[in-house]
Amino acid sequence: MLTKGDDYPLHQRAEPIAFAGSDRNFYDRYFFNGYAPDGSVFFAAAMGFYPQLGIVDASFSVIVDDVQHILHASRHSGGERLDLSVGPIAIAIDAPLETLTLRIVANDGLLAGELRFAGRHFPVEEPRFTRRNGTRLFMDYTRMTQNGHWSGWLSVDGQRVDVGADWTGTRDRSWGIRPVGAAEPQPPPQGNFSQFFWLWTPCNFADRSLFFHSNDDGEGAAWNRRAVLVRGNGGERHYADPAFAAEWQPGTRRLSRLTADFDGSTRLTLTPAGPLFAMSGLGYTHPTWGHGFDHGELEVAHDGLSETERQWGNPLAMHVQALVRAELADGDRSDSGIGVLEQLFVGPHAPTGLTGLLDPAA
Repeated sequence: MLTKGDDYPLHQRAEPIAFAGSDRNFYDRYFFNGYAPDGSVFFAAAMGFYPQLGIVDASFSVIVDDVQHILHASRHSGGERLDLSVGPIAIAIDAPLETLTLRIVANDGLLAGELRFAGRHFPVEEPRFTRRNGTRLFMDYTRMTQNGHWSGWLSVDGQRVDVGADWTGTRDRSWGIRPVGAAEPQPPPQGNFSQFFWLWTPCNFADRSLFFHSNDDGEGAAWNRRAVLVRGNGGERHYADPAFAAEWQPGTRRLSRLTADFDGSTRLTLTPAGPLFAMSGLGYTHPTWGHGFDHGELEVAHDGLSETERQWGNPLAMHVQALVRAELADGDRSDSGIGVLEQLFVGPHAPTGLTGLLDPAA
């Protein structure tokens, strides 16, 4: 099966590009978010390819006036890896690793836009994520992450919002193996994973970018953790094992404050200060629009979540990104910025006091 990708030097094995590895859970994904400098508007988008499943899906979602407006789309891929469009949602790679354009054409829903992302620095490669559930491979993927500036426009129900150079955000690319599509019929003998602790915190400062993430087991041991500070000239400073402390909103598994100490002299403090974005608006953990589900040749759907519906307790709002104020102390230097605090906490995490499957923090 030859496709457009076969005319590019991208092959990783002695087969056409359409055939990706041997694991049915192989995926290849784009993610974007962006926000107004005052936090009044927050948007995010994603597009995922699932070569073994023959599916490509995409979502675009915007929070305006406390309502999260959602557009989902899915189609059969036919093995083609270079058609970066799903119904009304399309991505154009203007300059690889530098600039990309996200287009949402007017359709029968409320959302439209043309948004150009310009990277502030070369993408940061995060450590490879590899996790097994007994003998079963659960995750094995690589992600590159890049902060940047946005330009262009978006509209919600005909109300146009111009996006200027002071809008910032993050985009990432990840590829490899994650659970996608329909659930596997036979779980491992010890059962599927019932614990997942995830923090991801890309932050934009005036002339620097900061990235911190942590995947921990139930005892708090990190199986993937890293912080990276990117200076204005593109130089990277990596921190292999930062420490962090969490403060919880009472009666929830949502953070009211996160502090991280990278090396004793570099410290980050994140405080939620804006919209709370439900990642189900991009398909994450969504019961109907989960990643890789088969909706036929082409299906487009529209939805929305009010501020009340994005509160703790709604399964569609367990996995969230919170817009945050970011304070970075680096030796004698202090910077204030803006970023997101992505959080998904299932099962126990001893250092922060989480117990049970979804029991709220004390």
